[in-house]
Formats: sequence, structure tokens, C-alpha cells
Amino acid sequence: MSDGGPVSEDRSAAEDRSANEESEDRSAAEDRSANEESEDRSAAEDRSADEESEDRSAAEDRSANEQSEDRSAAEHRSAPTLYDGVRGQERAVAQLRAAARAPVHAYLFVGPPGSGKRSAAHAFAASLLCPDGGCNACRACTLALAAHHPDLIVVERTGPFISVDQAREIVRQASLSPVEGGRKVLLLVDFHLVQNAAPMLLKIIEEPPAGTVFVILTEQVPPELVTIASRCVRIDFRTLRHDEVVEALLADGVDLHQAHEIADAAAGRLDRARLLASDPEFEARRRVWRALPGELDGTGATVARLVDHLGAVLDSAAMAPLEARHAAEVADLAERVERYGERGAGRRQMEERHKRERRRLRTDELRFGLATLQAGYRDALAAGQGDMQAWLAAVDRLHAAAEALVRNPSEALLLQALLLDLPPLPTEVVPA
Repeated sequence: MSDGGPVSEDRSAAEDRSANEESEDRSAAEDRSANEESEDRSAAEDRSADEESEDRSAAEDRSANEQSEDRSAAEHRSAPTLYDGVRGQERAVAQLRAAARAPVHAYLFVGPPGSGKRSAAHAFAASLLCPDGGCNACRACTLALAAHHPDLIVVERTGPFISVDQAREIVRQASLSPVEGGRKVLLLVDFHLVQNAAPMLLKIIEEPPAGTVFVILTEQVPPELVTIASRCVRIDFRTLRHDEVVEALLADGVDLHQAHEIADAAAGRLDRARLLASDPEFEARRRVWRALPGELDGTGATVARLVDHLGAVLDSAAMAPLEARHAAEVADLAERVERYGERGAGRRQMEERHKRERRRLRTDELRFGLATLQAGYRDALAAGQGDMQAWLAAVDRLHAAAEALVRNPSEALLLQALLLDLPPLPTEVVPA
């Protein structure tokens, strides 16, 4: 029995060592597991922080890029362009922008007065003469837009038609080399009035010298212009809509009610609308024409008095703003003559143009008066008041009188015959 003591002690010691070792192994494993879990959590947190930082950085970069693009787009939209002065002619402007990249020898701008043909022609010339294709900031663009560039030759008729002598001068000018660069632009105005000079110009327009570009302005294509027109790239300009004229006037600072009244009187012509907007007597003249049917009594004495009064109204119609513009052009010409000399200054052309503009202004005012009278009779028709047949006949008679203006009739005789034919509008029917 005494021999079992040492064996039992050895077993107990072995068991203790085994238990200690297992405890140490478990503790070490637990420590390793805790360390690994801690390391995993730390690595995951680091990765999450890095990803969040990268996301923030990418978002900030995108935001900065978007803001930069927005600023660039806004600056592009707000930057003035060559064609800012041309309203409502988006298709024509797009054609001209494309044409400026690879221009051909001749372009024909076709459209009614006041549609923006001339402003577009100056802008197109600037794009052709500018070293950068029309930057709207350099000397070439500034001079071309003002029609003062030495390689932009503007030819205007000096009489009722473009004469044979003028045609010879056009051929001579086209044959000369450019003054400053490798290109020259000849701008021919009112080419629908070329008549007998057309055959003389066909050859030079069809095959001009290298670097010469013709830009031809016309209101329509008459028979004598058909052959020349076939040698040109045609760019059409349309009559502006009423709302487009109103929008342009509002942009100029005209109030809404006046803008609508002026747009009615301008009949789609923005140049005339802007002239009327600067004329403080416009509304007074409109009232004179609106009240006229109520003053008719069928007698020759009344007609004579009214015609005299209308003549005085037409004499002063919008003349002050037009004369102010002419005076500014004369002063500008005088400055250029003093700086560069009289030769090639275009004094005679400018004087002839001023005369035509005065005549056209008077015709435009008479046409406006006839349209105002017509509107009065139409309003009476719409209201269903009075002698409907008489009002309808008056509308037709006024339309015929307006068409007769193209034949340059005697103004006084036209008005006398018209007012004798028109029926009186009773006061209760005359529109306000």
C-alpha cells in the first residue's frame, strides 16, 4: 500500500502541468484571437476612413468641375457675339457662322427692310476679315461692324437705281488687292434696284479675284437679278414677328404697353421700331390718325383741311431722332476725314443714304397712318356697329392706297382722293 504514494503524486503533477499548459494555450489563443479581431477592426476602420475620404475628395472634385463648367457656360452665354444685333434670324445666323469657316465667292441676303440683313452683313464681314474668324474683340471686328474696315467696301446707290457707272466702280474695286490681309469684302446694298447694270456685274460676281467675297443685299429677286442670284449662296431673312419686336424693345428699356404699340406700328421692322421708341411724339401722331374718320363729313373743305394737317404731321414725324442719328454719322465722318483724308470716305454715299432714309421715313409714316385708319374701320366691323358694308369698303380702299405707295404717287393727291372716298365714322363708333 505504501508503494502507491509516488505514482499518485506523479499523476497529479502531470495533470497539473497539462491543465496549466491547456490554460496557457487557451489564454494565448484568446489573446491571438483578440489581437486579430482588434487588427481586423482597425484595418476595417482604416479602410472605411480611406474610402470616405476618397468619396469626399471625388465629390469635391466633381462639384468643383461642375461649378467651373457652369461658370464657363454662363460666361459663354453672357459674352457678346458678332450677331447680337441680329434678332429673330437664328437660321440665317447659323448659316453664316458655318459659311465663315469656308467662305465661297458670293452670298445673297434676301429679306424685307428692317429684318437685320445689313447688321448681319457687317457681322459676317467681320468674321471674314478677323484673323480669328470673328472674335468680336479685335480691331478688325470693331472696324468691320462699324463699316470702317479698309477691306470692307460698302456700295450704295447714289440715285433711284444702281447705275452703270457704279457697276464699273464695283468691278474696279473688286479687282484691287486687299489693303491689310488676304481677303476683301464688297457689300452691295439695295441690289434689287440694279436694273441695267446687272449684266456688267455678272462676270465679276461669278468669278471674282482670289480673296474677294461679295455680300449682296436685296429685298427680293427681280427678273434681272435671277442669273446673278444663281451664282450666289442665298441666305433668307424673314419679317420679325410682333412678339420678337416687343422682346427687343423691352431689352432696350421700353415699357411693355409702349413696346406693343410701337411693334404694331413697325410692322415687323426692328429698325423702325427703335426709331419710334426714341420719338416722344409717336403716340400723339397715332391719336391724330385714329381720330380722323370721326372728323370726315363728306365735304371737300374738310378734306382739304385734314390733308394740310396730315402734311404737317408727316413733316415732323420721327424727324428729330433720325436727324440726331444723321448728325452723329456726319460727325463720325468728319473725324475720319480729319484723320485719314477725304479720299474714300464715302461722303456722297452717306448724303444720298440720308436723303433716302428721310424719304423712306415719310413713306413709312404714311403707311403707318393708313394702317391705323384701317384698324379703326376693322374695329368698327368687329363691333358690328353702323354701316358694315361701308366699313368693309373703307378697309379695301385703304389697302389699295397703301399698295399705291410703291409707285411714289403725289402724297397730297393720294390723301385727298382717299379721304373723299372714306365714310365718316360716328363718334360712338370711332375706337378710342
